[in-house]
Amino acid sequence: MPRLVMKFGGTSVATIERIRNVAAHVAREVSAGYEVAVVVSAMSGKTNELVGWVREADGGYDAAEYDAVVASGEQVTSGLLAVALRRVGIPARSWQGWQVPILTSDAHGSARIEDIDGARLDAGFRRGEVAVIAGFQGIHDETGRITTLGRGGSDTSAVAVAAAIGAERCDIYTDVDGVYTTDPRVVPKARRMERVTFEEMLEMASLGAKVLQVRSVELAMVHRVPTTVRSSFDPPDAARPGTLICDEDSDVEQQIITGIAFARDEAQITLRRVKDSPGVAAAIFGPLADANINVDMIIQTVSGDQSTTDMTFTVPAADYDRARTVLDRARETIGYAQIEGATDVVKVSAIGVGMRSHAGVAAKAFRALADKGINIRAITTSEIKFSVLIDAAYTELAVRTLHSLYGLDRV
Repeated sequence: MPRLVMKFGGTSVATIERIRNVAAHVAREVSAGYEVAVVVSAMSGKTNELVGWVREADGGYDAAEYDAVVASGEQVTSGLLAVALRRVGIPARSWQGWQVPILTSDAHGSARIEDIDGARLDAGFRRGEVAVIAGFQGIHDETGRITTLGRGGSDTSAVAVAAAIGAERCDIYTDVDGVYTTDPRVVPKARRMERVTFEEMLEMASLGAKVLQVRSVELAMVHRVPTTVRSSFDPPDAARPGTLICDEDSDVEQQIITGIAFARDEAQITLRRVKDSPGVAAAIFGPLADANINVDMIIQTVSGDQSTTDMTFTVPAADYDRARTVLDRARETIGYAQIEGATDVVKVSAIGVGMRSHAGVAAKAFRALADKGINIRAITTSEIKFSVLIDAAYTELAVRTLHSLYGLDRV
C-alpha cells in the first residue's frame, strides 16, 4: 500500500474539537487506501507556556532538562489524536521521538536529525495502525536524552519520517490553504500557487515566507519528497489540493518570477572609512561569525583615493545590538572611523527559477521601484532570486509594485 505522512501544526490541534477534525482528515486518507503516519505539534500556545515555566524555574536552566520539559507538549497531542482516531474506529497508537527512534545530534534545543529507524513503524503499518508521532523531538543515541529540533521542528520531523518510510508524499497542514505569490494581507490580489519548486520554496522560506520551516524544505529537496501545503480548516470531505512543492518541470520553468517575499527582521550596519587592506573583511566578519551572528547583504564602497572603504551589511534585527557590541570591541583591530546602523529597514525579494534563462529581470524591478520613489540601500542576487534592502516605510508599496510588475496579481 502507498504511504502518506500528514503533519498538523499547533493551530490545527489547538482544541479537542480541532483534534477531532484532524482525525476526520486522517480517516479520509485511510479510506483512500494509504498507510498513514501523522506528525503533530503541541497544541497552540503550549510550547510557549512550557518554555515560560522553565525560565521561571531557573533562568540559567540546563539545556537537556529544558528539552525534557518542552517536548511534553507534543506527547500530549499525539496521545489525544490517537484517542480521537480510535474513537472513530481507526486503529492508532502514539509514538514519541525516542520510541521510533528519531536519532539526533546532542545540540539540545536545536538538534539535527541524523537517522530514523522506520522498522517499528513498518511493524505498526502491518498491524493496520495509524502511527501518530510527536514532532519536534528525538533522542541522542549516546546519552539517551530527549532532544528538540528548534522552532518549526515538527515540519522537519514530518519530512524526515516521510523519507525514512518511503512515503509517496508529505502533506503539511496549516491554517492557510497553500503557498501564495506573496502575503495576501499585504497584497489582496495574491494568488495560491498550484506548485512551486524545492529551490524556490527554499528561497522563499529563508527570505521571510513563514509557511514552511527552512530545514524541512532542505530535507524535502535532498530526499526528493513531494510536499504539499494544505489547510486543516477545509472540510475533511472537501479538502482543497493546496500547493505542491516538487522537482522543477517544464510548467514551472515557464514562469519567470514565482513569488515575492519580505522580511522585516533585518538591520543594517555601516562601518565608515575602514582601511582598505588585505584581511579587513576577515577582521570584520570573523568576530561576528564567532558570535554566531549571520551576515547577509554585503556592500563595499572604496573611496576615491583607494585608501579607505565603507562596508555595509545586514544582520538579523534580533542580533543588532549584539553585533554592534562585537564590532565596538574589535574597533582597533578593524580600524574603522565610525559605525552607523538602522533597524527601520526591510528586505524584499523576488524568487523564480525562470530568472536563469531571462536577462534584465532585476533591472526591471530597480526601475519600477525608482519610479515609485523607493531608494534601494543594498542589493544581493543569486541564480533564482534577487533581494533589495529598503526603508521599512515602503514595504507594502514595494511588494505590491513587484507583485504587479511580474504579472502575479490574481486573474
